[in-house]
Amino acid sequence: MVIVMNPDATREDADAIVALIAAAGGEAFVSRGVSRTIIGLVGDVTHFETLNLKSMRGVADVVRISTPYKLVSRENHPERSTVRVAGVPIGPDTVTLIAGPCAVETPEQTLEAALMARAAGATLLRGGAYKPRTSPYAFQGLGEAGLRILADVRAETGLPIVTEVVDAHDVELVASYADMLQVGTRNAQNFTLLQAVGAAGMPVMLKRGMNATIEEWLMAAEYIAQRGNLDIVLCERGIRTFETATRNTLDVSAVPMAQRLSHLPVIVDPSHSGGRRDLVLPLTRAAIAVGADGVIIDVHPHPEQALCDGPQALIRDDLDELSRAIRAFAPLMNRTLATPEPSLLT
Repeated sequence: MVIVMNPDATREDADAIVALIAAAGGEAFVSRGVSRTIIGLVGDVTHFETLNLKSMRGVADVVRISTPYKLVSRENHPERSTVRVAGVPIGPDTVTLIAGPCAVETPEQTLEAALMARAAGATLLRGGAYKPRTSPYAFQGLGEAGLRILADVRAETGLPIVTEVVDAHDVELVASYADMLQVGTRNAQNFTLLQAVGAAGMPVMLKRGMNATIEEWLMAAEYIAQRGNLDIVLCERGIRTFETATRNTLDVSAVPMAQRLSHLPVIVDPSHSGGRRDLVLPLTRAAIAVGADGVIIDVHPHPEQALCDGPQALIRDDLDELSRAIRAFAPLMNRTLATPEPSLLT
């Protein structure tokens, strides 16, 4: 942390800050220039932030140099991590395809979507039993009945389940069915929920908040990690901008930036970002090209009948083309399409 003093700050002003930092257990190093004095602080930055340094006499600005997220930062974990979900790797050596229905509607629809996804090379099944929606009148999901459908489909297809949890009180229930918990964009800064999924002790997919900066996204991941769980996968799902031609604006730059700042895997959701079936394939190509560790795709056997997000769901022919694209693009990035690791299957 660095404190920049006003040009008219006195030596006594700087000495007062040095004494305060020393009393807090840190060290302060004063550098006096021609027109300004700068004080560098070494110690517990989190504690320094409680000292209200900006309000001290003579202080112009306080600048934090170290990252506020410690556990997910590459400063403390230089090598990129691989998260394994029931034996399926998500990390820097592979491209992992996660696919399935946005919402679980019926056993038949969910099974057919899962079989389509598996045929395309998906190794994880996405499916929403709980659906947080903007409108209170929209389909909110089947709840535990949907979780039971997902469990039945997993038993038949062998695909581990990725499903969203929307309330801290539901974490234990959802975790009893799921292989990976998903925190959606609307809950990306629901800190009680983040702490609860962190304490659940299983892999978590954390979507970026639609209005969140990358630092806010990583700070949300820190809430999960602080509960002893570093099996976190970040998901860039598009951010809200002025543009209305797409559902959201896919921030492809967020993928390499988040990978530079954090050791956690980063995947992309081209379905929710584009919001249109014809955009999913080109956005998937872009995601792989920019270094994403995987993609999560909406699939539906009959999108025109879907209760949720039908316009962005892929059908069988789309999936065939998507599968060919992933298999072609992955080797160009020195990656392979992820497959379950037999020794790690649960």
